[in-house]
Amino acid sequence: MRFSATKLAEALRGHVVGPDVEVDGVATDTRDMRPGQLFVPLRDSRDGHDFIERALDAGAVAYLTDGATSDRGTAIVVSDPAFALMDIGRVARGRVSGHVVGITGSVGKTTVKDLTSGVFASTYRTAASHLSFNNEIGLPMTLANADEDVEVVVAELGARGSGHIADLCDIAQPTVGIITRIGVAHTEFFGTLEQVAAAKAELFEALPSSGIAVLNGDDPMAPMISGRSSAPVLLFGMGSNCDVTAGRVQMNEEAQAAFHLSSPWGSAEVQLAIHGEHQVANALGAMTAALWAGVSLDHAVASIARVEDPPWRMNVALLRGGVILVNDSYNANPTSTEAALRSLRALPGDRRIAILGGMAELGEGSDELHRSISTIAESLGIALIGYQTHAYGNDAVSNVAELIDRLEGLHAGDAILVKGSRASGMESVAESLERSLDAPGGADVDR
Repeated sequence: MRFSATKLAEALRGHVVGPDVEVDGVATDTRDMRPGQLFVPLRDSRDGHDFIERALDAGAVAYLTDGATSDRGTAIVVSDPAFALMDIGRVARGRVSGHVVGITGSVGKTTVKDLTSGVFASTYRTAASHLSFNNEIGLPMTLANADEDVEVVVAELGARGSGHIADLCDIAQPTVGIITRIGVAHTEFFGTLEQVAAAKAELFEALPSSGIAVLNGDDPMAPMISGRSSAPVLLFGMGSNCDVTAGRVQMNEEAQAAFHLSSPWGSAEVQLAIHGEHQVANALGAMTAALWAGVSLDHAVASIARVEDPPWRMNVALLRGGVILVNDSYNANPTSTEAALRSLRALPGDRRIAILGGMAELGEGSDELHRSISTIAESLGIALIGYQTHAYGNDAVSNVAELIDRLEGLHAGDAILVKGSRASGMESVAESLERSLDAPGGADVDR
């Protein structure tokens, strides 16, 4: 979105040093800077003010600052650039002509964000959070970097404690809220499952009565959460209590689901390009919101079939020799890990192997939750190898070389899942495995 420096300074309770210019969007990282943007210097491990000159070199026409100025460009002097960025988000929100869709939950936020934006984009000019930009920095950037004529903004909302979602909603002012599912994630910060649900329900509490709350009706926490909304509630899921349901679910050999959709707006056959049976619920949530907002059933079905998996989320690759590698390494908690294991089990082949890093931020119940995943894997006939952790049991490896040695003798059709929390760095493990297993003369694969 475009802002004049003087008008923006007025909204931020700051003042301009230099000529009035028009800025088009914002950036906090000079490596991502586009010409014409406003640079917002933040303080973390480094002070963003040290990069003002570099931002100007990269094309910034103006920058926020709490003191330091350059003899180039235009400075907007504010008391705190981080708080000013949130105010920029509020200003940008006021220019969105249609809906802002807020999405939260313990699992599936980014995938549902991508599905939702894909379906809305079939009918409306739509912007969405980049990757997992879901906090007090990423949300204002999503709003401020939307096109001037945007009609719908789809925003992922993350939280690490009570009150965080409410603070983000104060910026986003959502009219549509989607809660994917409540699960055991970040309980180290939230506490109990009920406290997780209460924190996520802050999204519904922020909705206007003219909006819509979209909720997974199969979630045991659904009755508690739905009562927090003054907006009407639409339930999606497999249960008879749900307004939008999926029936006759079938999985193909690449773990892509097809199902029969039933909704107040009609019925249709749906085919997904994303992988995993758990994506059926994610697709239902996205389609429920879009159908309510006026997207036609035909457009919804056609557009959701084109949405692909986000990076490091259930990415399925067929490697040399016919080995299947499932890279679901973006993050992990017990709910998402169980879903990934069940998706792995749905793949064809005689042998399935899960390489799992640790699941972080689970609090006092961490050991028991890791052991429960080991039990689930065993019940599904999946061999589990812990990567740099013995939390799942004694079968563990300490590095990629040792892991590759353990995988000697793979056969065509064998399927491997790689998953773990961000701290375990499993994306690099998956990439190393793909290079090794897919390379001529790499790890031995029996044909």
